[in-house]
Amino acid sequence: MMMTPEQMIAAQKSQLEAMFALTGKAVDGLEKMLELNMQTMKTALSESSEAAMAALSVKDMQEFAAMQPNLAQPMAEKMLSYSHHLYEIASGTQAEFAKAIEANAADAQKKMQAMVETVVKNAPAGTETAVAMMKSAMSAANNAYDSVQKASKQAAEVVEANFNTVTNTAMKAAQTTSSRGKRAA
Repeated sequence: MMMTPEQMIAAQKSQLEAMFALTGKAVDGLEKMLELNMQTMKTALSESSEAAMAALSVKDMQEFAAMQPNLAQPMAEKMLSYSHHLYEIASGTQAEFAKAIEANAADAQKKMQAMVETVVKNAPAGTETAVAMMKSAMSAANNAYDSVQKASKQAAEVVEANFNTVTNTAMKAAQTTSSRGKRAA
């Protein structure tokens, strides 16, 4: 069965709309990352200035050594916070991409199913074996697609859980190091 010119135009329009939607999502993610980086740079500049002024006001090495743990722990926490925000932006953008692709794939799957049903209805007598093979292939493709989708979602959940575990462990380590440094000073 051939697609009509209207169906071809509609399919191309749909694909173009999907491409522009994905491009918009990518630009939104980039904008969020740029905002995060600008805020991080402003904060780092301000805090570096304050730390430099505080270092210049110390009277002796003992006071300087006592200052160090108070600077190290917040820096580690801020780096972890920055990494976490960056991960959230990236994973949010990726989730939006996945959702859009999944919706587009589901639409394409429905259209393909409708086309197969039209072909089956209009199939000449004696082509039952070919029709059965086409239906079987379509069913296998749908099952494979569903399996890939489930595996992708599970992999994303595992990555997020591992990222959160690493972040929490690093925060605890930074706090432990900071409290040891404060006790030593």
